[in-house]
Amino acid sequence: MTQEEKQLLLKDLCGRIPHRVKIKRSNCPINLSVIGVIGENVHHIPYYVGGNIAITTTKIDEVKPYLRPMSSMTEKERNEYFDFRNQELQRVAFAEIGRESAIAEISDWLNSHQFDYRGLIPMGLALEAPENMYKTE
Repeated sequence: MTQEEKQLLLKDLCGRIPHRVKIKRSNCPINLSVIGVIGENVHHIPYYVGGNIAITTTKIDEVKPYLRPMSSMTEKERNEYFDFRNQELQRVAFAEIGRESAIAEISDWLNSHQFDYRGLIPMGLALEAPENMYKTE
């Protein structure tokens, strides 16, 4: 993994921490949930519930997040996304918020739904999430 790829993955993971992104760690049979990132260290816990859970740390180049391809958006999510995006862009047009704020809001929405809007899956930096890993409502 190049330094640029590490930086891209770190940047992406940091935005997903509040949304409990799940990761696959090299040579680990269970999936994990990211709870923090410091430097090139990813702090995580097992994503199942129950028992004593220890926080462990893994280097960034040994993990891959499970993300949803943009093409996996349900019709309901697609409508919600386009409505939300259009509202944010209208707020920019009417100078209610700045362009950067609208971009951040849209990115936050995509992160909360675990969509791979940066193209990490095709780059080999992320794995495609199994269908029901992130339950949609």
